[in-house]
Amino acid sequence: MAGQPFDYDLIVVGAGPVGENVADYATRRGIRAAVVESELVGGECSYWACMPSKALLRSGQAIRAARRLAGAREAVAGAIDVPAVLARRSSFTDHWRDDGQVAWLDSAGIDLIRGRARVVGQGQVRVADRVYSARAVALATGSVPIRPEIPGLAAAAPWGTREAVAADHVPSRLVIIGGGVAGTELAFAFASLGSRVTMLSRAGLLDQEEPFVGEHLAAALADEKVDVRLGVTPARVDRDADGIVTVVLNDGTGYRAEEVLVATGRRPNTDNLGLETIGLDPATGVRVDDTMLVDGTDWLYAVGDVNGRALLTHQGKYQARAAGEAIAARLQGSPVSDQTWGRHVASADRAAVPRVVFTDPEVASVGLSEARARGEGLTIRSVEYDLGSVAGAKLHADGYAGRAKLVVDEDRGVVVGATFVGQDVAELLHAATIAIVGEVPIDRLWHAVPAYPTISEVWLRLLEAYGRPA
Repeated sequence: MAGQPFDYDLIVVGAGPVGENVADYATRRGIRAAVVESELVGGECSYWACMPSKALLRSGQAIRAARRLAGAREAVAGAIDVPAVLARRSSFTDHWRDDGQVAWLDSAGIDLIRGRARVVGQGQVRVADRVYSARAVALATGSVPIRPEIPGLAAAAPWGTREAVAADHVPSRLVIIGGGVAGTELAFAFASLGSRVTMLSRAGLLDQEEPFVGEHLAAALADEKVDVRLGVTPARVDRDADGIVTVVLNDGTGYRAEEVLVATGRRPNTDNLGLETIGLDPATGVRVDDTMLVDGTDWLYAVGDVNGRALLTHQGKYQARAAGEAIAARLQGSPVSDQTWGRHVASADRAAVPRVVFTDPEVASVGLSEARARGEGLTIRSVEYDLGSVAGAKLHADGYAGRAKLVVDEDRGVVVGATFVGQDVAELLHAATIAIVGEVPIDRLWHAVPAYPTISEVWLRLLEAYGRPA
C-alpha cells in the first residue's frame, strides 16, 4: 500500500467509549482519524449499560442506606417515585440522543462517518457504497448479548439488558434468567422499583468471584423479596395472547411474569465485520498483542470487548489509550515500547483487572481470586476479615454486613488479588489496584496508614490477620 493516497491515517470502527479513546489519543499525536458508527455515538455504556443502569440502581440504594441508620430511617416514608427514577435514568442518556457526543468528536478533530462498516481489504473499510482507505484500522465494536437456546424464548420477545435498562415501565412481575453481573444488578434495580423478581441461574451468583460473594448477594436479594433459584435450567418459555410470559424449568416448575429478562453474558462482536476477507475467522475471534495489534497483521487493531481480553468499559478505555499511542507511534516511525508498564501496552489486562458490581452490597474485586491464583500455580496465602467489625463500617450503617479478602503471592510477598463485599466498598478498590499494579511488598503496606475511623481501616485488619514479616 506504500505510495497510495489514503482517506485517513486511522479509521476506527465503533464510536463507543473505546473507539472514541483510540481516535482521541491517536489524534493528540497528530494522526488524522475518523470513527464509523451505525448507532449512537457514545456506544452501549452511555445509552444501554453502565450509566443508565447505575442510575436505575442509585435511588433504591440511597433509600436502603438511610434505613440502615437510626434517626434517618424514621425520615424515610412513602414509596419510591418510579417516574422520577426513570426520568433521572433517561437524563443520563440525553434521552438517547448523541448530539453532545458528536459535538465532542468535532471539537477533538475526529471525523464521524455514519453507517455500518465492513473491512474489505487491507486498510479498506466499506460504509454503504463507499470504500474508505487508511494506513491503520482499529476495531472497537464491543460485545453483544448471548441468548441461550431455550425452546420458545425468541418467540416470547424477551427483554435483553438494553430493553430492561431503557424500559418506560416497571413490570409487576419479572423473571430474570442469569446470575451474573447484569442479572444481579437489574434484580436489585427492579425490586426497588416495585417488581416481584424471580432469578433463575444454572450456577451460583457471580460464581467467578470468591465464594462469599454469592452468599452475601443471596442474603441481600432475599431481603429485597427476590426469589433466587440456583442450579436450575429453563426448559421452555412462552408468551400467551394476554402478554403473560411463562418460564418452565426442567423439573416442571413454572413461573409467570409480565416480562422475562435474559442476562446470560456477552461475547465479542465480530459479526459482519468482513474479517474473513483478510483471512480471519469471526467465529474464533481476534487475538492481539499488548498494543492491541491483531496477530499476523501490521495495520489492524482490535480494542475493548471485541478482543475478548476483559469485557469491561474501563478496561477497554485503558486498552484504547495504549492502542492510540501505539498506532500513532508506528505510523510516525517512532519506537513502540514493549516494557511491561510502558505507555504503548495494556499489560494490566493479565493480572490487575478491577471489577465492580453495583448491587447492594457492592462487590469490588481486582486481580486473581484464590482459586484462579492456585490454578496458575502460585504459592499463595489468603486472609479474610469481617468488614462489619471495622469502626468505620459500624458508623457507616447499623448492622453493616460485608467481608474483605486479600490473596498474597508468598514467593514475591505481594498482593495479587483483593475482594470486598459491603455497602459502598467500590471506593476501596483503587487502593488494592494500586497495590497489585505497583507490586507493593506486604511489609511496605504496613506503612500505608488508613485514616480512622474509615472503612479503609480493613487494610490494617487484613495485614494483622496476615502477620507482620519478621
